[in-house]
Amino acid sequence: MPGELDRFDRLLERVLEALPEELSTLLEEVPLVVDDLPDKEICLRMGLRHKLDLCGLYTGIPLTGRSVEHSGTLPDVITIFRRGILSAARGRDGEVRDAALRRQIRLTVLHEIGHHFGMTEEQLRRYGYG
Repeated sequence: MPGELDRFDRLLERVLEALPEELSTLLEEVPLVVDDLPDKEICLRMGLRHKLDLCGLYTGIPLTGRSVEHSGTLPDVITIFRRGILSAARGRDGEVRDAALRRQIRLTVLHEIGHHFGMTEEQLRRYGYG
């Protein structure tokens, strides 16, 4: 598993480097945190049965919902979960190929960025990021 996590981190760097400049700039303002798995509180709040079911999480107030009343709130954060993404990228044969892992990392990062911009799950699915 340690080798797989190192590979994940290396591919994440490649995905982030390939993002359009507008999105890369956004990630300078909204931190991207990498964790292995969501904690028990997140799983309970989201109604998850298995920790591996969650690939990413946007925490904050979407740009479309902000007002002057939100000053002093905690900063936005995008968290991606290594083991959830690895699980989602695993093929039927149990292998995680680099191309599938890069695709799943990119999808997860773009999905959570979409939430930052105020997109709903339905909108994200419609645009292919669900």
